[in-house]
Amino acid sequence: MSFNDNRYRLMATMFVAIGLAIVIQIFRIQFIKGADVIIGTTNAYAWRLDYLQPKRGLIYDRWGHLLAGNMTLYAVSVQMNLLGEGDKKDQNINKLAGLVREVLKVDYYQKLDEFKKAPNAPEEPTDLPLADYIPFDQAKRLFDLAGIMEDTDINGSKTKGKKSDSTDKTSQDGQSEEDTLENAKPLGLVFKPHLVRTYPEKALASNVIGFVSRDDKKGHWGVEEKFEILLAGTPKKVLIPRDPNLVEKMPTVPDGASLVLTFDREIQANVEASLDKALKDSGAASATILVMDPKTGEILAIATNPQVDLNEYWRFADVAPEDPTINRAVDQIYEPGSVFKIFTMATALDIGKVTPETVFTDTGSFEYAGATIHNWNGGAWGPQTMIGCMQHSLNVCLAWVGSQIGEETFYKYMQGFGFGHPTGIELAGEVPGILRLPGDEKWHPSNLVTNSFGQGVSVTPVQFVMGASAIANDGKMVTPHIIRAIIQNGHQYEPPPQIAGTPISAKTAHTLAQLLTISLVEESSLALVPGYTVAGKTGTAEIPTPYGYTSGETNASFIGWGPSDDPKFMVFVWLEKPKSAIWGSIVAAPVFSEVAQKLVKLMNIPPDEVRLKMSKQ
Repeated sequence: MSFNDNRYRLMATMFVAIGLAIVIQIFRIQFIKGADVIIGTTNAYAWRLDYLQPKRGLIYDRWGHLLAGNMTLYAVSVQMNLLGEGDKKDQNINKLAGLVREVLKVDYYQKLDEFKKAPNAPEEPTDLPLADYIPFDQAKRLFDLAGIMEDTDINGSKTKGKKSDSTDKTSQDGQSEEDTLENAKPLGLVFKPHLVRTYPEKALASNVIGFVSRDDKKGHWGVEEKFEILLAGTPKKVLIPRDPNLVEKMPTVPDGASLVLTFDREIQANVEASLDKALKDSGAASATILVMDPKTGEILAIATNPQVDLNEYWRFADVAPEDPTINRAVDQIYEPGSVFKIFTMATALDIGKVTPETVFTDTGSFEYAGATIHNWNGGAWGPQTMIGCMQHSLNVCLAWVGSQIGEETFYKYMQGFGFGHPTGIELAGEVPGILRLPGDEKWHPSNLVTNSFGQGVSVTPVQFVMGASAIANDGKMVTPHIIRAIIQNGHQYEPPPQIAGTPISAKTAHTLAQLLTISLVEESSLALVPGYTVAGKTGTAEIPTPYGYTSGETNASFIGWGPSDDPKFMVFVWLEKPKSAIWGSIVAAPVFSEVAQKLVKLMNIPPDEVRLKMSKQ
């Protein structure tokens, strides 16, 4: 081996070693904890580390109406080292105290004292906070008046006390006033813009949309909380030259994703009006109305109380000081009572234990596993078909039906309808409800018959409409959802409807829907909608206490959909502790009718007679 060969190998080894050292150093700077310190130490005077915050994504209703947006507000502070020294500083401090008193409505002497006590080290400039969340017009007035006092116009040049013309939003050099507020510092005032959430519809759908807190800058409640990561986007860590002459192009960061909800603004507004009227008429403690398309699972409206202007979300504590419930449609369970009977009947029809014409003789009571069941009025109704049992909402009859189904089959079907599990709707705070099963610690054989008429089982309204969608949608149960589209990085994704299961056959669904349609007509229900056939069921449930069902207070409900033969909407109504009357047939059924009459107009659904004629053409 020659001397030259050894030298070449030595040189090759050195180059490899140097290359590895460079790669290792790059890795350390980019990924190892503490690299920021290295960068800061070696470039302390040349660069600064900054985080670019994305604009939060917007929220729209299905037709593009803005429900949640962003607006620029200002944080105002004083950079004390810019106020001068000695007498000049004292003069500027007095000017500032008077200025903030006039514009910001704060105490003159308090601010004067704060200014005098504030540190003033030129080598360590200190910002003294004055106010935050100031709108542009107020910040602009503060800026203009400070400029007059300091003889500085909006472009930063001396004006000899003349006020600058602020009628144009752009200065002569093409710089916008918003930019100037950031750059010029009249009387040491520093204006820092930042985006805050704004809700143009105020309280509309407030329980569903949620809000972004000014404290932690995060979403709370509803959609804002559920989609926090997508809406907020991903901050970007960048190095920016301290010398503005070295900044060739400011880095950018993609905005957060925007959301298009399945909500219809007009339907939501009308449903909320019906809810307010129902609360007033019934004297109920609370009310919840949910509207869904039973074929797609799209939620068209959710109204519940209390509501709050989301621009002043902190006032929720004033309207509900002792109520942690935000959206009763997803985060509060209750015993539904007789409205639950539709699922017991669906099961019995599906397994062939009964038909609509099956006759049961109601003697006024029914005993099972040590429990004695009575009807809501304590009476005996004699021979009744299944239509009569549902029309008169007979507990005794449905308890008998439950006993014919049997434990294993009954609870298999109830789980198939989704009870005892969350639906997965895209809203924060959903709870799963309570469905105790055979073998559970608190389950008793008598629960079979009490559960059969909706006692001892707890649900949420959104669970209920999911289960009921199987009856209105040919046996196919849809997953309720509130997101119609997600828009991110210029692309739009539309989640498809999801079938959550097929708990009953199409034949069973059609039979039961017809049964529920007939029962409403034969009882001349207050839920009927002129010109349209609707299917539905009332519910009245005693509210349990630690001592049993002894309170005398009830939950009144109604579930219904229409038109019966081709459903376009499903409406669930729940009134908690109504005072005007305790029965769902009296207080909840009329609310359904009112909402449905609005829906057929808003959704442009022709009356049955017109619609059927059109279908034959």
